[in-house]
Amino acid sequence: MTLSGLLYLAIFVLGAVVGGQLNRAIYRLAWFSRPIGPWSAPHPQAPPRRMSDRIPVLGWWGLRREAAFHGTGYWIRPLAIELLTGIGLALLYAWHVPAAGLLPDAVPPPEAPGMLYATYLAHALLICLMIVATFIDLDEQTIPDAITLPGTLLGLLLMAAWPAAALPIAATVGTRPVGIEPLRLTSPHDWAGYLDGSAGLALGLAAFAAWCLAIWPKTATLRRGLRKALVYLVVSMFRFPGRRTLLAILASGSALITLVWLVGGDHWRSLLTALVGMAVGGGLIWLVRLVGQAALGKEAMGFGDVTLMAMIGVYLGWQSTLLVFFMAPLVAVVVCVVQWALTRRRDIAFGPYLCGAALILMIGWSEIWSQRAQPIFSLGWLVPQVLFFCLILMGGMLSLWRVLEQLLFSSHDTRS
Repeated sequence: MTLSGLLYLAIFVLGAVVGGQLNRAIYRLAWFSRPIGPWSAPHPQAPPRRMSDRIPVLGWWGLRREAAFHGTGYWIRPLAIELLTGIGLALLYAWHVPAAGLLPDAVPPPEAPGMLYATYLAHALLICLMIVATFIDLDEQTIPDAITLPGTLLGLLLMAAWPAAALPIAATVGTRPVGIEPLRLTSPHDWAGYLDGSAGLALGLAAFAAWCLAIWPKTATLRRGLRKALVYLVVSMFRFPGRRTLLAILASGSALITLVWLVGGDHWRSLLTALVGMAVGGGLIWLVRLVGQAALGKEAMGFGDVTLMAMIGVYLGWQSTLLVFFMAPLVAVVVCVVQWALTRRRDIAFGPYLCGAALILMIGWSEIWSQRAQPIFSLGWLVPQVLFFCLILMGGMLSLWRVLEQLLFSSHDTRS
């Protein structure tokens, strides 16, 4: 076997091992954890576990013997996750590094492939996190904070330490491509110098503080007025048992952000880009959540979708979060129509479609950015104005759907 073949075999084996731990996380981090798999205690009536049960992929073939306790064919999905994780990480490496598939066609690959390896590592990590979030969301329609919050913090550290991990775009002089540079906060425009100063630091600290405030559990009610609501809000926050942990995250995170700002250069620019991507991704879904709840009279999206999109924004940048947001419904619409036709279920888990759109964007990044996204983001401040208009339009459409849904399903229930 050639050296290249051994490398791909090693990546596949490592990916299968990682897939085993993803299965472990899927069943342990779920709201209703289940004792499925070789890493948990077996069912009381099941035979003892064997050492061979922990072998990736092959172990699940032996665990078929527990089908009587977990359901016929229960082992097929976890086996497929481990197998496909190994194959997928090997194919992802081939696309990112040897094929340089993320780089613009008009620009030659960099002589030092450090950017290619960095981007591969970041995307492999994000994909693993999204796999766990996807299958828990499919099973329970929840996305645990134990996935998205550590994933967000890990992404911020990665982007600060390895600026080349961001998505690559063409560096240009005028309209002529001259090299490769990472996607930054101001792309496709040049970096704004004031973002290296105190204004940039304030923006980064504000984004991180907003994220910490968003993930802090809190309750409030307007039944007794706004003043009482604020009092209840503050009291509920400081009665939360994990408040010291959150305050420690806020303090240490702010200190590290300030330290990276003092270091400056590409490290600061990469971290600030990730922080803004986090804020825009999470804030966008939060706004959609509020608009949807007001229009439909019920929760349109869970808070897990907010933290998931914030995590995606860290790794892919704020521009990509907007693209993912608009691509996700296209991924979901076919599945939702089929689901309703077969089961009459109208509830959907939106997290998997956000993850699917993010995966499509990562694979097709070069063409998506150069041919579609770059001309749009070149419009500057017109982009958030169009986004604001789309949110208003979405609110109107959802309100109309609420009326139609009541008419359609009320008449269906009457005929039944």
